[in-house]
Amino acid sequence: MKALLILDNAPAHPPGLEDDILEEFQFIKVLYLPPNTTSILQPMDQQVISNFKKLYTKHLFRRCFEVTENTNLTLREFWKDHYNIVICLRIIDLAWQGVRRRTLNSAWKKLWPDAVVERDFEGFEPETEQEELEEIVSLGKSMGLEVDEGDVNELVEEHEEELSTEELKELQMMQHTKVLEEINTSEEEVISTGEIKDMLAMWEKLSNFIEKKHPEKVATGRASALFNDTCLSHFRSILKGRQKQSSLDTFLLKRAVSESTESAAKKAKTSDNQIYVNVKLSLSLKLSALF
Repeated sequence: MKALLILDNAPAHPPGLEDDILEEFQFIKVLYLPPNTTSILQPMDQQVISNFKKLYTKHLFRRCFEVTENTNLTLREFWKDHYNIVICLRIIDLAWQGVRRRTLNSAWKKLWPDAVVERDFEGFEPETEQEELEEIVSLGKSMGLEVDEGDVNELVEEHEEELSTEELKELQMMQHTKVLEEINTSEEEVISTGEIKDMLAMWEKLSNFIEKKHPEKVATGRASALFNDTCLSHFRSILKGRQKQSSLDTFLLKRAVSESTESAAKKAKTSDNQIYVNVKLSLSLKLSALF
């Protein structure tokens, strides 16, 4: 038995994979494709992905225009309040339906030319591509954007290279930090401490009930732990932060009262000393006048 595993240079593919294959699977050989050959060897890169991205951008701009037209909504507010994963998936569906069969068939021209009928290979329908570009530019200008065909092509092309593992981790961390900041600046102020305590108490009661009554102990234990880590840890962090802040405020208040009392005592003492000094000075001046 012999097997050949062909891999491209994606970040998820470890370069020394063949060295890690167990002895019983030594019949598997690993072959890495040469760098910078994706656009030649992989059919989907033959304008199909580019065409799909342009269609996606067109539908995205159209959605943005429909939502913001005749309103005071800004583009930032559109991204934040009127665009989510569900809408994104619907736009992806619309864009993929718009990729024509002839475009898909023509993608095999370089790798498998015999499989492509000559009449289907017409330069990936340049007129249609141009129409898509013009519509994207028109929609962008309708929303007040300074955009031209070069900007659209640049937008599509700049996402062609895959992100490295480090870049993906950094992007995830940035998104996570941004979400936490938004939560801390908006929702945290709305939720009262009493509501958080009541909710945690209800969860404690519910989890105890499930643990005692549910027959699937292992499955429910994992589900409870996942819910606790994913959902409740956020509210516990808010509560803990408020408790720390409350303790700090109490400490500062006590210190302020103590300092205020000490300051008042010092002022009284200073005042008494000042009176004594003034009286002594007055007596000295009078005695000097007498003699």
